[in-house]
Amino acid sequence: MKHALFSNARLHLLQRVLSPLLHYLLLTLIAVICVFPFWWTLVVALSTKGNTFAFPPAFWPQGVALDNFAEVFRVIPILAFYKNSILITLLTVAGKLVICSMAAYPLSRMQFRGRRLIIGVVLLTMVLPSEVNFLVNFISMTRLGLVDTYTAVVLPNLVTAVSILLLKQAFDEVPQDLLDAARVDGASEWTVFFRIVLPLIAPWLATVGILTAVEAWNEYIWPSIVIAKPEDFPLSAGVLYLRGTYGSSTRVIAAGTILTVAPILVAFLFTQRFFMRGMDGAVK
Repeated sequence: MKHALFSNARLHLLQRVLSPLLHYLLLTLIAVICVFPFWWTLVVALSTKGNTFAFPPAFWPQGVALDNFAEVFRVIPILAFYKNSILITLLTVAGKLVICSMAAYPLSRMQFRGRRLIIGVVLLTMVLPSEVNFLVNFISMTRLGLVDTYTAVVLPNLVTAVSILLLKQAFDEVPQDLLDAARVDGASEWTVFFRIVLPLIAPWLATVGILTAVEAWNEYIWPSIVIAKPEDFPLSAGVLYLRGTYGSSTRVIAAGTILTVAPILVAFLFTQRFFMRGMDGAVK
């Protein structure tokens, strides 16, 4: 009997030790898989010698220098591309937060005929890839006379099903008694929306804003279609000129890629706590 109890205690202790260890090993493996492409690109961008496509790949830069980054600044107007990307990203984030929050609020807090049908249609749009909308959006922008403008880049991206559903979930979490108390005190629906509800769902708004910023910053297919002037391209599309100019210089292309990814990566590192708070509330 004592031997059985001792064996069970050892087994329980072993499980307590191995379970966190396996958990952290799995997380470490996932982190390495996610970080390795960025790290390899950085190594290539900083290297000035060695075989870029050697196998196994080099894990540390060889002949470290910033020549490749300097070449990017020399060949393309990257500062202008940065300005264009920042402007497009800010307009997209601001517009999406306003429109999607105003679309999600009635779906969450108001009862009207056809409400379930609208929610179902919003869900169905998630099945379609965004690329299927390019033709329709381009025809619409052409007829509106918006081609070759930033408005044409921003407008089709202001409403997405994911943002509406995420904000609807946020509005669902707001206590109904709080809203009823505000209405009894004479607050209008607009006052309830802007001064009570929106401040309460700030973490969810931050999450939608971060996701939108990443998406808008990295978008290159649609801006390449709707913008004709190269000087008006955002950074993600403008860097593609390195592929034509330096088709054989992988290091310069890697440097341009790092310059494209680095700003949004740094911004995400500083805002990740807001993102995690919003996603935690969405999961609940």
